[in-house]
Amino acid sequence: MRLWRKSASPDPAAAKNAAAGARYGSAQERERLKGDAQETARQRLVVASGLFVVAFVAIGLRMSYVSLLRDGDEPTQRMAARGGTVQSERADIVDRNGIVLATSVPVMSAFVNPRLLIDPPDAARKIVTALPDLKLEDVLSKLEEDKTFVWIKRGLSPREHDRVNRLGIPGLEFQSEERRIYPQGTAAAHILGYASVDNSGLAGVERFFDQQLHSGETVQLAIDLRLQRLVEREIARVVQKFSAIGATAIVMDATNAEVLAMASLPTYDPNSAKTITNDALFNRATLGVYEQGSTFKIFNTAMALDTGRVTLNSVFDATSPIRIDRFTINDDHPQRRPLTVPELFKFSSNIASAKMAVEMGTETQRAFFEKIGFLKPLSTQLNELAAPLYPRHWMKINTMTIAFGHGISVTPLHLATGAAAVVNGGILHSPSLVKRGAGGDVGRRVIQAKTSIMMRQLLRLNVVEGTGKNAELPGYELGGKTGTAEKPTRGGYRQKALISSFVGAFPMRDPKFVILVSIDEPKGIPETYGYATAGWVAAPSVKVISEGIATLYGILPGDLKEGLPPIEIASTPVPAPVQSPHYVPASARHRGGHEQRRALPVRPSPNQAAAAPPGGVRRVASE
Repeated sequence: MRLWRKSASPDPAAAKNAAAGARYGSAQERERLKGDAQETARQRLVVASGLFVVAFVAIGLRMSYVSLLRDGDEPTQRMAARGGTVQSERADIVDRNGIVLATSVPVMSAFVNPRLLIDPPDAARKIVTALPDLKLEDVLSKLEEDKTFVWIKRGLSPREHDRVNRLGIPGLEFQSEERRIYPQGTAAAHILGYASVDNSGLAGVERFFDQQLHSGETVQLAIDLRLQRLVEREIARVVQKFSAIGATAIVMDATNAEVLAMASLPTYDPNSAKTITNDALFNRATLGVYEQGSTFKIFNTAMALDTGRVTLNSVFDATSPIRIDRFTINDDHPQRRPLTVPELFKFSSNIASAKMAVEMGTETQRAFFEKIGFLKPLSTQLNELAAPLYPRHWMKINTMTIAFGHGISVTPLHLATGAAAVVNGGILHSPSLVKRGAGGDVGRRVIQAKTSIMMRQLLRLNVVEGTGKNAELPGYELGGKTGTAEKPTRGGYRQKALISSFVGAFPMRDPKFVILVSIDEPKGIPETYGYATAGWVAAPSVKVISEGIATLYGILPGDLKEGLPPIEIASTPVPAPVQSPHYVPASARHRGGHEQRRALPVRPSPNQAAAAPPGGVRRVASE
């Protein structure tokens, strides 16, 4: 808009009259002055509005940058202040007795604004002196970056925090954070997994229950830490004794498929996430897909008995090897005669098992393995779950070899879960790493109850008279099945690379515990006459673990007599979390919360009243 004044008249008289009118405030001049004032006010309003628009645009752009573009590692100004607060606390993970397996503690982390540094090289030398695990060149490169924020080290120990704080370097500040720690070290590492420096779950239960833990809800696992340590100690001993490359073991409650212990070697310490290797992180129990060898005769035999077309008195000829196509099926313990079903099982005959499977038919076999869950990944509280491997075209030769555990590969957790269904009366439950409530998984029937009873008899026979004699535990009616499988390679099998496994259960009158031990590539020793098969390597470990279970829970041979109520493993329920109405500063977070963090007692104290077990149930001692 352009403004101008009306030019003066050249006529002197007119000019004189105009001057006079202005002097005396003529109506014309007053109107002109009023218009000029309104126009000036209008201009000022336009300018002010423009300034407000610019300010709002600048604020909006800054908010967009902070929300979307800023480095996620950079804390907000409120969070970055010295002694700042943490928004929330990641909840604990505890075992079935309330023992803390994973928890969060307050820590300080050091960061710096490089633009505020006076002498970056000198500051880098001082920081490395206080934190000798850092490299000078790495710290110096951070301090010379053209940024307003870089991390120096996160999760400082109290001593490190004190040393860095004493440096007095301008621009070097601290932020309060949480650090995830695992008080039990390597115990149950593959179950727990671990969390990132930002407290996000990266593996195991930490990852599966990440949202629940962030919301402050404690996760109570089904495992018993004491049993877990016992299992880990035993398989570590076996790996060392037989120079194996790895091992896995599972203890499961046969009645509901709760996992009471699960271990995999090699293992790792979740407190030192930077040192974890891929080999150590690999959970053999849930990711290792292996041919399970003769342990599969459990399921092949159960399938045949469940059809009713085969009985314990049925006979299958094992006089000579089977030759089909370019393959020959032999027995490791050849009897060279017809065998009844108990003899087939006791002597672990591949020939008789293959003929029994052929008599049942390929479709019957495939349908049974699908029903028992061996043709799909398991469903449990882990993301690290592998899918089984089985033939796309299930032909006669596949039917024969699958009968004795070759040509199909499943995880050890598949094997333990299927074995639990076979011995518990025929009900298949999904395996659970967390405690199940009273109305938990009801399961589904996969075999008849009478078939389950016959299978218990066969499993017990195998330990008393068959290949599982080294697992015998007098007074506890342990039953089980050996399985030794050669590891496949391109074009065939590696004869000296074995997976030696034993899956057992006890007591056979009313099975409560299923125990699986699987050793990867054990080497024979003089004590075993050079053998590295399951009967020499894995069966004795199942005996040791079973004996440990009996001692741990105070189970006496007399407790297994027929007619007594079933055994129930005691546990301590964790109290429901109390919802906090507001966020708590990290500096004050643990002052009043020690009672929630303390490990709960395994048994009631003298001043506590123990809850009475439901009628018809015997609780075994927890200590």
